[in-house]
Amino acid sequence: MKVESRCTTWGEPPRSMAATRLAYEQSRAEADHLLYTTGNAARFANATQLDASNAGNDLMGKRRAAPRPAADDTAPTKLRIIGGNWRGRAIEYSGDLRTRPMKDRVREAVFNLVGPSVKGTHAIDLFAGTGALALEALSRGAAGATFIERHMPTAKLISTNIATLGATEITEVVSVSAFVWGKKHPALDAVRPWLVLCSPPFSFYVERRDEMLDLIERLWREAPPGSIFVLESDASYDFTGLPADSEWDVRSYSPAMVGIARKE
Repeated sequence: MKVESRCTTWGEPPRSMAATRLAYEQSRAEADHLLYTTGNAARFANATQLDASNAGNDLMGKRRAAPRPAADDTAPTKLRIIGGNWRGRAIEYSGDLRTRPMKDRVREAVFNLVGPSVKGTHAIDLFAGTGALALEALSRGAAGATFIERHMPTAKLISTNIATLGATEITEVVSVSAFVWGKKHPALDAVRPWLVLCSPPFSFYVERRDEMLDLIERLWREAPPGSIFVLESDASYDFTGLPADSEWDVRSYSPAMVGIARKE
């Protein structure tokens, strides 16, 4: 007895082996045409591979779904403001590994500790990165903010976020190293208290220790009475070397440490 192999698909009449082979050859021809009409070799290769795979799966009575495109690793990533007037508003950042946003739970804890004292201050975000710290301060009532970010594309993204939130007139974004800015910055408001936000790469506390101390000491001397300093580090940092070291309230938010001091 002669047995003819058949491959069927639900709701369609049975296909013979020859018909399946013919469908495969037609799909190859269409893929060839795609190459010569569009000149897109990459698209041609994908079409050929997919058609060949589907033709083989037809022989086994099944079809495989087309693969999904790979996610774009460089697409902007969303952060959100936690509290204040802009609570829940999105902040875009590039996802660049050099930009390390403070974790949401730590950012919330910081502003819970600062409390209503944030209102009316001028926020200074020394290693701004995403700008989330100073934007959070503005959302909670800071009167203005200066963002220091040496990486130009990141600084531009901060400016975009500021514009989206409608805060351009009360902010300044400076694309320069915080160490340079600390020595040469223009005069800031000497009456309004500052909220100095310092969340650098943790390695700076070791690799650039002297520069970090000089930056913090310089700003501490210049800051008006009532100013608040917030430093984030890893667990290995010793806060006792900072100015007014007995005034620092140090909390652990593993793996980070946060110190807050108020200048009287």
